[in-house]
Parts: sequence; structure tokens; C-alpha cells
Amino acid sequence: MDTCPHLGFPGNCEEALHFYEQVLGAKVLFLSRYQDTPMAAHVPPDFSGKVIHATFTIGDSRLMASDAPPDRYSKPHGIAITLEASSAQEGEKAFHALTVGGEVHMPFQKTYWSPGFGMGCDQFGIPWMVNTAQPQS
Repeated sequence: MDTCPHLGFPGNCEEALHFYEQVLGAKVLFLSRYQDTPMAAHVPPDFSGKVIHATFTIGDSRLMASDAPPDRYSKPHGIAITLEASSAQEGEKAFHALTVGGEVHMPFQKTYWSPGFGMGCDQFGIPWMVNTAQPQS
């Protein structure tokens, strides 16, 4: 059994996926819109073109995403998507790209467990942690 985080958005899922493609090299594997499903009749007409389901990858990790109908969206709380960078330079680059237009909760910096770690939210309100693995001794 594997885990697969699911990211919920209030109507800007497709924009977020394009952002993740640009800054993280994400690849969208599948994308379906409300208008193409039996759910089309259950969402406002201006929401029918929104994403009901998407599957994408970042590196070897698979994630899912969708737009929640306006009365069903809740902001992520108590969880973060963690990126494990192979170097502090790679981690810092990803961290700064992700937090442009978002919030930095802990600047990317050396910690006692990592040569580089930072926490923040992207411009879409998704919480991220970027960690750099300790070099193997």
C-alpha cells in the first residue's frame, strides 16, 4: 500500500499545476473537469470547467489534486507536503520558487538535522516543507 497526498483548491487547481510544472518539474498525468462528468449538474455553471480530478508527479512521488466546489473547500491545516532535496542548493532553489507570492514560516537555513530546511505556503495556500538530506558518512 502506498500513500498519495491529495491537494484541494478553491478553483485554481489548474493554475497551481502549471506553477508546479514550472518550479518543480511536476508532470500532469491525468486531468478531468467537472463538465465531463455526471457531477456537472451539481456545481455552479462557472465551475464546470474546473478540475474534478488530476494526478501528477513530482520526481518519483505521485500526488492528486482537484478544485472543491465553493461550499466544500477548506484551507489545508495541520499537514504539509515535504520535498526531500538532494543538496542544500537544490532545496533552497525549490523553497524560494515555491514561496514566491506565498508565505515563509521558517526561512530556508541549516538546522541540526539538515544542511538546509525551510517551511512555508505557496501562493495557492498549500503548506510545504523543503528538507535536505544529511550527507551519508
